[in-house]
Amino acid sequence: MASQGLRNLGRSGLRVSPLCLGAMNFGNDQFGCDEKTSIGVIHAYLDAGHNFIDTANVYSGTRSETIVGKAVKDRRDAVVVATKASSPLGPGPFDSGSSRKHVVKACEDSLRRLGSDYIDLYQMHRYDDATPIEETLSTLNDLVRQGKVRYIGVSNWTASQIVEAATSKSRFCPPAASSAWA
Repeated sequence: MASQGLRNLGRSGLRVSPLCLGAMNFGNDQFGCDEKTSIGVIHAYLDAGHNFIDTANVYSGTRSETIVGKAVKDRRDAVVVATKASSPLGPGPFDSGSSRKHVVKACEDSLRRLGSDYIDLYQMHRYDDATPIEETLSTLNDLVRQGKVRYIGVSNWTASQIVEAATSKSRFCPPAASSAWA
């Protein structure tokens, strides 16, 4: 897609199409479409000049990320892939939330499913009352510094939760971290 029609994502310099393709139903047997159809939809979207796809580690029991990864494999550098973590993937104590332990494992698992070395936009899907925001932000900052994640964000958070994160003055989250927020 030519730069015409692209928009900055939030206050970042990341340029995305104004229409983001949501991949929640890809690979979902109950209300979605199978892998072949899903890949066809993604290719049609990309061929129409768009570049922004949103998925999550919980969508279709992790199948959505795998499908998105297969679909963009040959065009990865031209596509902005957003995914999310923190929603429950199982019953265990480390299968959800925004703790360092869960977020690092969730990111590594998402990278494997996406077949990519990096995630363009990594979001916390749900707010986690049990984890200090400074721990979550520090973990996300570390993932950015390691090159596994390019930009960070949130989904399904209230305005007050976003303000809390954006104004955190913790030693775990240096002021420069706020510039990574999309």
